[in-house]
Amino acid sequence: MARTATVKRDTLETQIEVSVNLDGAGKAHFDTGVAFLEHMLDQIARHGMIDLEIKAKGDLHIDAHHTVEDIGITLGQAFAKAVGDKRGIRRYGHAYCPLDEALSRVVIDFSGRPGLAYHVEFTRASIGGFDTELFYEFFQGFVNHAGVTLHIDSLRGRNAHHIAETIFKAFGRALRDALTFDERLGDQMPSTKGSL
Repeated sequence: MARTATVKRDTLETQIEVSVNLDGAGKAHFDTGVAFLEHMLDQIARHGMIDLEIKAKGDLHIDAHHTVEDIGITLGQAFAKAVGDKRGIRRYGHAYCPLDEALSRVVIDFSGRPGLAYHVEFTRASIGGFDTELFYEFFQGFVNHAGVTLHIDSLRGRNAHHIAETIFKAFGRALRDALTFDERLGDQMPSTKGSL
């Protein structure tokens, strides 16, 4: 069964449409008006082997906050819909990713319980005009609506671009790990509770 989903979110602040294929080839297409976020979203697709299409229109004349947060929310909703009941998946995923002097670790659990532990300090307040505080809003929106527990740790780094990129590459890799089917598990639920 295809693990795909399309979700639309319309508010007075944003209009978002997200399509995902969890068993894709890493293809991505974005039209959000937020160039640096698109560069980071591309890391999720490429390193997660997830086909990802995101269209967004937001109140960018104010700032990117609503658009970035709502993309995170809608992406989380699409993942929750695409992953289904989670039978047979590994459930847990983790990855370390370096980029030159920067190193980040991401650990994820498709637990059904939203939780974010975010330990990242950027060396700059903005990257190419993108407010680095908005990464937290993106991941909080994703976590709340995907129903996952997510730990993000920037272990070291000086260059803010490198720090951000290692986080998103590791996030993509951790997603790929967690969403992979476990042959030994078969169609069983990866939980002693019998449901997630």
